[in-house]
Amino acid sequence: MVDKSKIEEAVKLLLEGIGEDVDRDGLRETPVRIARMYEEIFGGMDEDPAVPLSKQFQAENAGIVLEKDITFYSTCEHHLMPFFGKAHVAYLPAGKVVGLSKLARTVEIFARRPQLQEKLTAQVADAMMDYLQPRGVMIMLEAEHMCMTMRGVKKPGSKTVTVAVRGAFEENSGLQETFYHMLGR
Repeated sequence: MVDKSKIEEAVKLLLEGIGEDVDRDGLRETPVRIARMYEEIFGGMDEDPAVPLSKQFQAENAGIVLEKDITFYSTCEHHLMPFFGKAHVAYLPAGKVVGLSKLARTVEIFARRPQLQEKLTAQVADAMMDYLQPRGVMIMLEAEHMCMTMRGVKKPGSKTVTVAVRGAFEENSGLQETFYHMLGR
């Protein structure tokens, strides 16, 4: 649960720390706005990925299911700056499938937490293995990190790509090749 009063106080201190007047017109309501925003962008802290992944349907002999180009927004836990991009989520069902929107919802739950892209990729894969129990999972995230594009090395447009493979995808390079082919790579 987000403690908005603590966030408001922290934002006031931050603004004072950079030399701002927290009582000037443009900043007077900023701590309240930031607290509301943090409640929204970190809403995944209180959500359980088991919930969306529990809505399953029988589907015998189903092949690879791929939901690609799922837009996500997250926050780097090292700098509290955004990173954003596309998630590509594939699984090989073992008799059950989940509604396609549930795959995007699972990505969103984990993305709406202070995060590392590497950890986010693994969390989505592990949740799918745990709750959907498919024969295998393969996840790819491609993201641009604002902590790298607007500060530090300042390389806008650069993308970080992370991949997690589980089960049959880990054991069968042909399935991995099919995943990449389905992505058009």
